[in-house]
Amino acid sequence: MKEVEYIVKGEYLVTMGPSGVIERGALAVDGGRIIEVGKEEDLKRTYRGRTEIGGPGRAVLPSFVNTHTHAPMVYFRGLADDLPLNEWLQKHIWPQEARWLGPEFIRDATELACLEMLKAGITLYNDMYFFEDASAEVLNRVGMRGVLGAGILDFPTSEAKTTDEYFSKAEGFIQRWHRDTLVVPSVAPHAPYTCSPETYKRAVELAERYDLPVHTHLSETEWEVEEVMKRYGKRPVEHLDSHGVLNQRVVAAHCVWVSEEEIEILAKRGVKVSHCIESNLKLASGIAPVPEMLRAGVRVTFGTDSAASNNDLDILSEMSTAAKVHKAISRDPTVLDAETVLRMATLWGAEALGLADRIGSLETGKEADLIVIDLRTPHLSPIYNIYSHIVYAARGSDIEAVMVRGRLLINEGEPLTIDEEEVLQKARRWAEKIKDAS
Repeated sequence: MKEVEYIVKGEYLVTMGPSGVIERGALAVDGGRIIEVGKEEDLKRTYRGRTEIGGPGRAVLPSFVNTHTHAPMVYFRGLADDLPLNEWLQKHIWPQEARWLGPEFIRDATELACLEMLKAGITLYNDMYFFEDASAEVLNRVGMRGVLGAGILDFPTSEAKTTDEYFSKAEGFIQRWHRDTLVVPSVAPHAPYTCSPETYKRAVELAERYDLPVHTHLSETEWEVEEVMKRYGKRPVEHLDSHGVLNQRVVAAHCVWVSEEEIEILAKRGVKVSHCIESNLKLASGIAPVPEMLRAGVRVTFGTDSAASNNDLDILSEMSTAAKVHKAISRDPTVLDAETVLRMATLWGAEALGLADRIGSLETGKEADLIVIDLRTPHLSPIYNIYSHIVYAARGSDIEAVMVRGRLLINEGEPLTIDEEEVLQKARRWAEKIKDAS
């Protein structure tokens, strides 16, 4: 009998890999990795866990990936709602960022965002923001993963005054963190209307030099399309493609206003798309043509966008909303079936961020990033199809345990690496300062 750190058991083991769903399944976890996957009765003949989690009435599955957010903006949640994107950004968010952003703000806000995401089953997020060293420190302390994008623009912010300064700081951040086990640096040019073609070319060159992802906003609003056409004579996707900056390392957030020709470009170049449906709905930006993108071969994933525009960081909610809305607008109930939606939130998210060889499915040899959902609730009873149950009925509050690299971060719904009360107290103190200064 071989002793391992954990035996993780589930009435349903939803692997998102070749094994599909294993009923009464289990994982043996040791040294941060999945040692074996199979039926519980078979594994227990070989392995004895020092700790056992899960069991009857639970589903075990890969943890969720949030492929687009601005995590520290959680401190601006509810600050400016019910406004169009441009007014929301220019009159409210950007002035507040200019006043408050700095390492202390980012550090404290990232703690709150990590707490919220972990309790919602998200263990990897793709960020675009500033002062990312502070966020990286938090991730290492908490034990969570992040692809942290050094934000780049062609106008001054509290992070930098010139485009050259943004790039200098971005490369310094990359050099400090590109060998970290939890943090993957990335290069994040904001959008085609805030970054010139030359800035995009420099961003892609920097990412290629270090073999990193590129993270950008793309075709989020009709205004953006009109503005880019006015400046460059092409729609945003066509414009970026004409400068050779679209490739398989690019994660493009939103892609709401893309034409059929642009969808073909995204598919041909291997661009990954982050679908942020709840933010797009709330800001009235529109609804991305996800079924069309999937049919064309574009890899589509889920992002929450920031908590200032969503207003939460919950991929379960994104999955449910997306599946239902796309059925309604297409008048086709087979569009975005539950299994596809769950794959978008797990394996495809890991793939988009270049980590599918390590996480995203429950397979022997992969790192143990997983969640346990408690199914023993009225809203999850009875069970006929576990995929549809997770997508259409599960809630963040149903998540019982969360593990990253074989380390238990949430157990019985409680965080083990974050002091929740302290984090909430910091959030209240910052909110008071922001309100008093407004």
